Amino acid sequence: MNIHGKKVILRALEKSDMESLRSFHNDPAIGQLLGGWSHPISSEQQNEWFHRQAQDTRNLRFAIDTQEDGFIGISTITDIDLKNRSAYHGIIIGKKNMQGHGYGRDTVMTTMKYAFEELQLHRLDGDIVEHNIPSYNLFIQKCGWKEEGRLREHAYRNNRYYDRIIVGILKKEYEELCEQQDYWNRKSAESLNSF
Repeated sequence: MNIHGKKVILRALEKSDMESLRSFHNDPAIGQLLGGWSHPISSEQQNEWFHRQAQDTRNLRFAIDTQEDGFIGISTITDIDLKNRSAYHGIIIGKKNMQGHGYGRDTVMTTMKYAFEELQLHRLDGDIVEHNIPSYNLFIQKCGWKEEGRLREHAYRNNRYYDRIIVGILKKEYEELCEQQDYWNRKSAESLNSF
């Protein structure tokens, strides 16, 4: 089953995606923006990761596909906690020519729709390194997430420490956002383009 947004489709990762995904992870500009520790990944390491994650039911990872450019990144719902109905969400738009065109927003909205409506989760968590202004604007300003706290000087990048901003959204906040913006019902040009 593919998960359809207005501009993106979230689908299962395929082995054929691994070389592109590896190039995203090995890009220093992307690595500087990620919350975790990044280091060079070999083809063999990438393929081993792919085989391990295929058996992992607690962590979901989706390829982000567009009609214009195919595979452009990855969206995750990880650390799924069914008792507390929560999980962690993150995305990477790895193709730089696809950044800043609404694909990130549609990916987050589509992932939230799946997490809250299909998986019946109650909340999603995330974190953003403070110098990653595009991600902060995406999650907080465009997708309704709330800043819930900071881990001071938690991420070391470019020879200095940055805060890690803890963010989250509740199902009811997602529903209010969708209603306010009429996100899923709006008849816009991008929503009419199905692929």
